Amino acid sequence: MRHWLALLLILPTLLSAQDVEVDVELFLAVDVSRSMSPAELEIQRRGYAEALTSAQVMKAIENGLLGRIAITYVEWAGEYSQRVVVPWTLLATPQEAQAIAHRITARFDAGLRRTSISGALLYAAEDFDDNGFQGLRRVIDVSGDGPNNQGRPVERARDAALADGFIINGLPLMTQDPLSEIWGIPDLDIYYRHCVIGGPGAFVIPVLAWDQFADAVKRKLVLEIAGLPARIYRAQLTQEQPYDCLIGEKMWEQNRAYFDIP
Repeated sequence: MRHWLALLLILPTLLSAQDVEVDVELFLAVDVSRSMSPAELEIQRRGYAEALTSAQVMKAIENGLLGRIAITYVEWAGEYSQRVVVPWTLLATPQEAQAIAHRITARFDAGLRRTSISGALLYAAEDFDDNGFQGLRRVIDVSGDGPNNQGRPVERARDAALADGFIINGLPLMTQDPLSEIWGIPDLDIYYRHCVIGGPGAFVIPVLAWDQFADAVKRKLVLEIAGLPARIYRAQLTQEQPYDCLIGEKMWEQNRAYFDIP
């Protein structure tokens, strides 16, 4: 009996020892809410594929302490709308990067309803459990074209993730089109700074036009993989007035007549 008890005590240690050590576990949370057109959804996937296979990103991986990262690519929209495109996968070589890029661009799916950044954060934080990897850092990377309008208030989801040791970075998509005039906000980058990102070195890189997307993703990935200090949109944060992080929920109530659009 004592032998069985001893085995039960050490079993969690034996299981965790099987996890692959990596420099960073990177969760890519990509917005596919219906405020984005099919063309924009395709630009996103091709942009991530291009960035992941770039020489800059591969160099950042190779220069890491271990020379490898773990990555997953998940598309999100409403509170319970998450679509796994690439499950947790080891990335250490150009061949592995190409395989991941091919999986991202193998097909292009339609958008989903609503915008729940909080739902994406909660899903991401749980998805790290038992993913087969042990990273020196755990990063949740959120892109989106509008504020949270469904589910738990985004600040609560963010604070819960930060309490568990995650770093959250943001890629606010601030492009202009008819739908963004209804569901977007002009200061989405500031919203992300106040309401979404957090953790040591957390940063925001806004995208103002779709032709900037791939380069912005590439820049973001290099910073996240290398763990470089980022001063992007951080310096003035304490100098600004308090921000209403429920602005998206309030806009949803005002614009419910457009329910069938986003």
